[in-house]
Amino acid sequence: MSDSPGWASPGPDPSSEERKTGAAGAAEPTPTDPPAPAEPAAPAEPAAQPGDAPQSPDAKWAEGQPPPGQWSAPTGAPAPGQAPPPPPPGAGWGGPGAPGGPAAWGNGWGGPPPAAKPGVIPLRPLGIGEILDGAISTMRAYWRTVLGISLTVSVVIELCALLLQGVILKDTAGTLSDPNVSPSEALRSVGSVTAGALLVGLVSVVGTIVATALLTTVTSRAVLGRPVSIGEAWRESRGQLLKLLGLLMLLALITCVVLAAGLLPGLVLGAVAGFDGPAVALIILGILAAVVVVIWLTIRFSLASPALMLERQGIWKSMSRSAKLVQGSWWRVLGAQFLAGIIANLVSWMTVIPFTIIAFAVNGENMTSLIGTGGQPTGWSFLLITGIGSVIGGTLTLPVKAGVTVLLYIDQRIRREALDLELARAAGVQGHAPGTAPGS
Repeated sequence: MSDSPGWASPGPDPSSEERKTGAAGAAEPTPTDPPAPAEPAAPAEPAAQPGDAPQSPDAKWAEGQPPPGQWSAPTGAPAPGQAPPPPPPGAGWGGPGAPGGPAAWGNGWGGPPPAAKPGVIPLRPLGIGEILDGAISTMRAYWRTVLGISLTVSVVIELCALLLQGVILKDTAGTLSDPNVSPSEALRSVGSVTAGALLVGLVSVVGTIVATALLTTVTSRAVLGRPVSIGEAWRESRGQLLKLLGLLMLLALITCVVLAAGLLPGLVLGAVAGFDGPAVALIILGILAAVVVVIWLTIRFSLASPALMLERQGIWKSMSRSAKLVQGSWWRVLGAQFLAGIIANLVSWMTVIPFTIIAFAVNGENMTSLIGTGGQPTGWSFLLITGIGSVIGGTLTLPVKAGVTVLLYIDQRIRREALDLELARAAGVQGHAPGTAPGS
């Protein structure tokens, strides 16, 4: 018979062996014995099949065995001296499901070997869930460095906001609510509030830039499984801080220009023909169109910050790199950023709301005062308690946002430029091959 994969020869028939043994062991006839009468030749019988009754020793067999096609694969335990049953189809070497066969990895081997993971992410194209998990794992694995950076920045920003609310706004609120206030005093109060708000905004921008730069460095090291201190992160990123500031200012300027361009047609029509129905409709449509363009540009240039920090690029080059990496994956990048923003906001609200409730209870006021004309209380106890909640919320959300942006940048470079090979060499991983996408 053929010994093709998945098949085995059935072996000699046990009854045939017994017949041959019995014939060899029988006494030979002597010359004096009368010759036995000749028996008629018995027709050849088919081979015994599994499950048939055993043949008696006196059964006669023909010398020629049935053709191979009449044999079937044994289903029970093999008899002594018989070949073992063949493996089921698909499990033999070279067949479907076998190593090297058409479905080598998916039938008995559990898929391709896992990608190397020297740090917080596997070195292959990532799913959105893996990107979020990598950002959280970075915060968990390097919590001293990550939380130290975000806590410092959050405390500085909140102190400035606290001084603005507790000193400037408290004083100007009474001045502006006085019906006998002079125009000059009202103007000075408005100027003080504006200056304070600009100061807080400037501190927030600078703090966000510093936190983004340092957390970008920490996350890039976490991908390789290498820890980094706050001092090391500062030394590696401080040379790019001014460029990062220029990048963020340029992106803010582009946003303002796009919004102004959307408003301009409606404002011109309103100035010429009056702000009636057509002018108002044109203003609304212009704002909606401008918002769509702003969202598109924001996602298109969302990877410019890590490109600037990790590739040591200039402002325009980093924006070009971001546009190239996002091209063809705009919706995917939007989904990851949107999901990260939702998670960060939920964490922030879950942290701030309990402290706000406690602050109202300590201050002896009802939360319905937020809806009324009184506005938010400005007492120091209220501001301190809510400030603590804001600091905790900012400390937890800053690393998630920065980590997701950096890991998105790394993921897009893995997909387009096989960056995982470079990362594997940098991490000292031997024998790493390019991975495949996890299907997201």
